Amino acid sequence: MLTNQQVSEYRDKGFVVPDYRLSESTLQRIRADHDRLLAKHPEFRDNCSALLHYDLSFLNYARDPAILDMAEQLIGPDICLWNMSFFAKPAVNGKKTPYHQDGEYWPIQPLATCTVWIAIDAATTENGCLRYIPGSHKTQELLAHEVKDDPGYTLNRELAPSEYDESLAEDLILPAGGMAFHDVYIAHGSEENRSPNSRRGMTLRLMPTTSVYDRDLAANRHAERGGLDMSHHSIFLLRGRDASDRNDFTIRPAWS
Repeated sequence: MLTNQQVSEYRDKGFVVPDYRLSESTLQRIRADHDRLLAKHPEFRDNCSALLHYDLSFLNYARDPAILDMAEQLIGPDICLWNMSFFAKPAVNGKKTPYHQDGEYWPIQPLATCTVWIAIDAATTENGCLRYIPGSHKTQELLAHEVKDDPGYTLNRELAPSEYDESLAEDLILPAGGMAFHDVYIAHGSEENRSPNSRRGMTLRLMPTTSVYDRDLAANRHAERGGLDMSHHSIFLLRGRDASDRNDFTIRPAWS
């Protein structure tokens, strides 16, 4: 469980690093699962933004009771997993992720999600660890983003330079198996990886079920912006009940 101080830190800074770590045996299984995914889908060399569409076995890692206990302290007892992603920043030529807010992309009404970012390899400043702008979540508003189609970026929308001060950024340095929880509105990004060590990270996107995963909004955004069509995501009730009574938990077919 998170301490009261850690819960307060999450509220104040927009992220927190708990003491809990995944075991080495669990990490080995995740790495093997990721290797299997890449063997079948080499196009996910940098990112797989819809992990469960391609391999539902990753869902097992989201059911970790300790992770859900901590998430419950932050977002309440009714928890939906609406997405998992894998960010594989390869050694030597791993791409940069520009500063952004996750909520800029997500079809959730009202916008609310706690992301669990898990280090599958050690995350360091040398291999492109995540960087947070502490407190940038406090307005609970989306800031201005600009479209930037840069082949060296993992995302095509970047926070406008006027919206954040990178000198305030804190590095998320983690051992393999370590993790952080962060708010949907916090500004964050990561540098490219030119080191000889990979920096793989897996995320769980946990939504309180007082919010709704809005498939119509997802389809409209896809029509306007292109990119991944998130209207066909399968979402999963991991704990409690659907407090909104409006979420659609129908399992969509996995993509081959």
